[in-house]
Amino acid sequence: MMSTCFTRIVMISMMLMSAVTGFCQEEQAMAAPSVIDSLQAVNDSIVQSLRNQVQELKLKGIMMQEQLERTGKSAKEDSLRQVARKARVDSLRNVTPGAPLVVDGDTLLVIYARKGGMLPEARVSAAKSKIYEVGKRLTMFVDSLYVFDSEVSSDVMVGEDVLLSVTDLDALWMGMERVELAETYREVISKKVDQLHETYGLQQKLQSLGWVALIIAVQVLLIWFIVWLFHRWKFSVTRKLLGRIKSVVIKNYPLLDTHRLGVAIIFIFNLVRLLLILLVVLVGLGFMFSFFPETKTVTYTVVGFIWNPLSDILKSVVEYLPNLFKIIVIIICFHYLLKLVRYFANEVASGRLKINGFYADWAMPTHTLLRVLLYSFMLVMIWPLLPNSDSEIFQGVSVFIGVVVSLGSTSVVGNVMSGLVMTYMRPFRIGDFIRFGDTEGEVIEKSMLVTRIRTRKNDIVTIPNSNMMSSQTSNYTFSAQRYGIIVHTKITIGYDEPWKKIESLLVQAAENTDGIKRHPKPFVRITALDDFYVEYEINGITDRAKTLSTVYSALHQQILDTMHGAGVEIMSPHIEARRDNLPVQIPKEV
Repeated sequence: MMSTCFTRIVMISMMLMSAVTGFCQEEQAMAAPSVIDSLQAVNDSIVQSLRNQVQELKLKGIMMQEQLERTGKSAKEDSLRQVARKARVDSLRNVTPGAPLVVDGDTLLVIYARKGGMLPEARVSAAKSKIYEVGKRLTMFVDSLYVFDSEVSSDVMVGEDVLLSVTDLDALWMGMERVELAETYREVISKKVDQLHETYGLQQKLQSLGWVALIIAVQVLLIWFIVWLFHRWKFSVTRKLLGRIKSVVIKNYPLLDTHRLGVAIIFIFNLVRLLLILLVVLVGLGFMFSFFPETKTVTYTVVGFIWNPLSDILKSVVEYLPNLFKIIVIIICFHYLLKLVRYFANEVASGRLKINGFYADWAMPTHTLLRVLLYSFMLVMIWPLLPNSDSEIFQGVSVFIGVVVSLGSTSVVGNVMSGLVMTYMRPFRIGDFIRFGDTEGEVIEKSMLVTRIRTRKNDIVTIPNSNMMSSQTSNYTFSAQRYGIIVHTKITIGYDEPWKKIESLLVQAAENTDGIKRHPKPFVRITALDDFYVEYEINGITDRAKTLSTVYSALHQQILDTMHGAGVEIMSPHIEARRDNLPVQIPKEV
């Protein structure tokens, strides 16, 4: 366009120069020489002026051409730069997630660019807070949103509040004009604000409060009805049930008599009433919380308090059923195996079944030992089938219990092992009369842990089996039945009495003693020849282990009567005898 104008100006100038030249030539031919000279000078000046103007026009044309060339090149470069920038933005958008504006679970828009020093995330957070603030205002109506356009940004506003500012970079990122993008955002945000106001507005709050009042009234009526119903029918139903249900007796022990049954039934009634009231309260609370958006999650929490444990329990039970059936089968098999072992143990203990080298008194201890082993083996088989048996907590607790039991039951295990050893060693049996240290008595109990002895004074002495194993024990009953017990006592007589006479008197006293056998015949031993007397020992055999003290007492009585009847003095304890006018030291009544 500028080049065309320049061409027209040059052509007009050329035409003017031609006309002036022709006019000058005509005048020159007609005028005088002087005039011709003057005109020639004027013509030269005009020509020079025109030439100067033409040069100026040419220079301006060149300058305009250069400017046009620069302008076209700049526009072309700007266009190319715009295309390149858009390509870079598109490539960045593919790898840049941006900051989504999510309100109430809905993604409204995505912001990619900064605004000044604010990151996209900060811009989204601020916009989200403003949208919630406007949408949750307790008003009947919400103000309309509009776009305020300025030189640097287009703001989505409500009243005097700016909800979101749209910049040129935001428009570049989205490939739209700034005002157009702001209007699009306004429509999206406006719909979400309207939805929030419908959910959180004053009208919704008033409706929710009305429903809450209705639910509270229904809850009060239901609780009153439950209390009235249970109070009315509790005792009548209890009397009818007591008339039909019999007392529960286990091995002559009244586990549940009429009174206990009545207490149990009333307790069940009260428990059911409490559970129903609690259920009504929880369901009512769930409904009340569901009417308010702010507490709607509480409803799921309250319902979860009831449903989650029940669902978890039911799910665990269903998943555990295969292992449960395995455990039941294992328990049943071991139950009948234990019954079989007990049957054979009873047969051996009663003497109906005899096994060479196996004593009858070994039967029940062996049964106890086998039962412990079988129960242990059953526990080993069941243990991996228990719930969460492979968890680290379960294994840690098991190890801890094992360590505590092993450390705290050392003496118990020692007594048990000693009891087992004594069972198969058979040092004594229940009913035997034994001596353990300074204790003599009849064995009345022999368990895996202790042995109990009843002394002659009817004292019950409890001795741990480990102590029984570590000390010497005398079994009088066994000796009496197989060999006979030698009853012996010592007596001292002076040297003035012949030993044959004393021997004869002692044998006579032993034979007259009740409990001492005549065959084999009692015998006497002279055990010492002291400075002042001779020490004699009478020995007799008896089979009365339990009344051994009575036999000793009778023997001592017979020795006194026999010696005194024969006129023999017993010089023990020491007696200083002066024969001058001193009578013989013998009781007058023999």
